Amino acid sequence: MKAMILAAGRGERLRPLTDHTPKPLLPAGGRPLIEHTLEALVQAGFKDIVVNLAHLGWQIRERLGDGARFGARIRYSDEGDHALETAGGIRQALALLGPAPFIVVNGDIGTDYDFARLRRAPSGDAHLVLVPNPPHHPQGDFVLTEEQVTPPGDGARTWTFAGIGLYRTELFASLPPGRAPLAPLLRQAMDAGRVSGELHPGFWLDIGTVERLKSYDRWLHERRPARSVLAV
Repeated sequence: MKAMILAAGRGERLRPLTDHTPKPLLPAGGRPLIEHTLEALVQAGFKDIVVNLAHLGWQIRERLGDGARFGARIRYSDEGDHALETAGGIRQALALLGPAPFIVVNGDIGTDYDFARLRRAPSGDAHLVLVPNPPHHPQGDFVLTEEQVTPPGDGARTWTFAGIGLYRTELFASLPPGRAPLAPLLRQAMDAGRVSGELHPGFWLDIGTVERLKSYDRWLHERRPARSVLAV
């Protein structure tokens, strides 16, 4: 099974740090963000990995290379100067991902989720990992009822999408080339009862601000004490 790391985002909320460094290469715990995700995927058995690129993507390609030093094989889906959003980026990478189900992980999260849990085919079109709503996103995204994920409504408790998902290629195959968000595709599949999910109660952080980047840096050093190189 292959994995994809989404690394094409501009990182607007982290400017000026991301003016000259792509967000996935910002340091935390003494290493670039993307290397923590890559290491966790390889440990979980995902050795064939696709990384999409846009803003300053050449720096990511230069840093990770072919993936051999991480025990992986990395291939790149270059989106040019303008990122294609999540669904558009996945659609463009389908030729690299192949016909089998694959997982996709946002390149700007920190988590202790065990990706090995996703080494299986989803029962429907997608299987999403959800987390308790963080303070900056109290409204949540989706409802989880006995492993079935549905859109919010009727006052049901919502959870936040962790940016970790297991997908079938059929979910994206009908998309035309170009920019496309993921949420409309997921809602359509949810309406058809074809999205399952699970709740991860452990550590998860959306690294969207300098404060959260610092928080992730502290968490990493508490787990594996080392001299911090984060200076923001």
